[in-house]
Order: sequence, then C-alpha cells, then structure tokens
Amino acid sequence: MLRIHEWTTESGLREEVLVGAEDGALAVRVAGETTLLPMAVLDAVMTRYGRPLADGVPLEGPSVELGEGKSLRCIRFLPNYDVIAKDYVVWSCPGREPLVELATGVSAALVHFVEAARAAGTRA
Repeated sequence: MLRIHEWTTESGLREEVLVGAEDGALAVRVAGETTLLPMAVLDAVMTRYGRPLADGVPLEGPSVELGEGKSLRCIRFLPNYDVIAKDYVVWSCPGREPLVELATGVSAALVHFVEAARAAGTRA
C-alpha cells in the first residue's frame, strides 16, 4: 500500500491514509482498518480536483499499481517561489494525461468516502 498522507492527532497519535488495490477495488486504510471502494471513486476524485501535471515536474517517488495500467504516485514538489515542499499525488491512467492534486485534499476526499462506506456497513 502507498501512504498518501499522514498527520498527528490531537492526542499525539500518528494517523495515515494508505491506498492500494485488492480484488479490483480501491483499498483505503484509515485508522488501521481497510475499506474497499470502487476504483471509480479515486478516478472521480482525481478528475474533479486534479489538474494536468506541469511540464518538467519529475515523476519520482513511491507509487502503487492499481490494475489495468492505472497507478498512483506520491511526489514532493518545491517550486522555485516556495519555501516548503508540498506532497502531491499523481493519477495515471492509460490514454489520459496524468492528473495531480495535493495529497491532503485527495486523502480528505477518500476518508469521506471511507466514512460513508463504514456508516453504510460495507467494511472489508
């Protein structure tokens, strides 16, 4: 699984959002529990919020293969005008240009879908 975001809770515990593929579905692990979502969820999130990757941005960093030629990659980018590097995720699908978005936004959207799935009782 690929860690796309991590943070420290108010109680001082470290939480993380990890993604991977399992049986053709998107596996999202939050708070140590994995929930399976349709792969279309990630595609919808990245299509809605992602933007085309700028020319010259190196695609270096950890990645996870999600089946059918699709992959998600984490990159840390520090533009010339900034002083703090930011973490991004890059969604690559065959026949489409890669889309990039801040990892915090993508993970927040996925956590929302996980919470909805868990509330509906569709845990994996």
